[in-house]
Amino acid sequence: MQDVPLSRTPDFYDYADRPLAKADIQTEFAVIGWPDGATLRAHALWLFENQMSDITIEERTRESKIDPALFPEPSVLAGVSVGENGDLEVAWADGSTAHYHSGWLRHVAEQRHRPDARIPKSVEWTTADFTEPITFDGPAVLANDAALHEFLETLARYGIARLEGLETTKDVLPALGRQIGALRDTNFGITWPVSVDVKPTSTANTTLPLPPHTDLPTRETPPGFQLLHCLVNTCSAGFSTMADGYAVVSHLREHQPDVHDVLARVNWVFFNRSPEHDHRWSGPLIDYGAPGMPLTLRAFHPVRAFPDMDDVDVPAAYAALREFSQLAGSDKFQMRYPFRPGDLVAFDNRRLLHGRASIDVDDGQRKLPGTYIDHDEV
Repeated sequence: MQDVPLSRTPDFYDYADRPLAKADIQTEFAVIGWPDGATLRAHALWLFENQMSDITIEERTRESKIDPALFPEPSVLAGVSVGENGDLEVAWADGSTAHYHSGWLRHVAEQRHRPDARIPKSVEWTTADFTEPITFDGPAVLANDAALHEFLETLARYGIARLEGLETTKDVLPALGRQIGALRDTNFGITWPVSVDVKPTSTANTTLPLPPHTDLPTRETPPGFQLLHCLVNTCSAGFSTMADGYAVVSHLREHQPDVHDVLARVNWVFFNRSPEHDHRWSGPLIDYGAPGMPLTLRAFHPVRAFPDMDDVDVPAAYAALREFSQLAGSDKFQMRYPFRPGDLVAFDNRRLLHGRASIDVDDGQRKLPGTYIDHDEV
């Protein structure tokens, strides 16, 4: 027996009451309706496993505790009606009853239970829309949940957002990241420097220019978001660049479908070269993944190592790579902006194609600690 009172819903949200107008049974489903015409078809066993009872929901966790092997037959649903308070009342074949919060049922009817229900729809952009990232007051975002929410809404919608005016100390980056969620560890560490090194572990830590790319296509699931915080920048060169990969893909889909199809169909082996690590993944540059997953762009030329396709596809694959990279680096799609001390730029690493102009090491210093955080956390 559970030692805490049963709640009205199998989660921890508070729902406003949305009293039902009717409830009927159609074969194995309860069909419920509201006065405004909204309806929901709820299967008998879905109702059974989500009833707030001692045998189905663990009250302390609000998780299901019934083994599917113990599910009854759908005929267990004996009757449905609207209770006095407008909730759904269900009668089971054994004579017991269960009640379902009308507001909880309504949020399912309105599809607000889906994974993407609270995420802003992405908006594609080009340099005609933005020449620099949308910018927020950094200290305000760190100090205020409403400001943080607005920053994250923009980040999710456009794939990029910038903070300014932050302190130039190493603790700022992980502090912001942990306000959002868990930081993602990789072979580079939880946080890592983007600076010119004598023995670089990545092309990003050289003076070489970085064409439009996404990080860690060598992983089955590349990191979702990247955060870069500028501590020092006394270089006149080395402007940062960003292009919306979604807009590039849409352009190719509409204007060059043959190029798009090759990039979405043929695989490359991505392989990080390191004395200590060996991560490899094979996939297309435009990776749509499984249904419902966000589009992932696998586009980092230093780690794209081997064609993983039939020989007949290789010429078209290289031609498509050239077209994609030229387009992503064009004035139409690529914004260019300076990284100022105290700036922090967050961007969707699986969507945004980021880069940097070459750096003149005799001209000054540029230090950017970075970290990754997955889509799930944002």
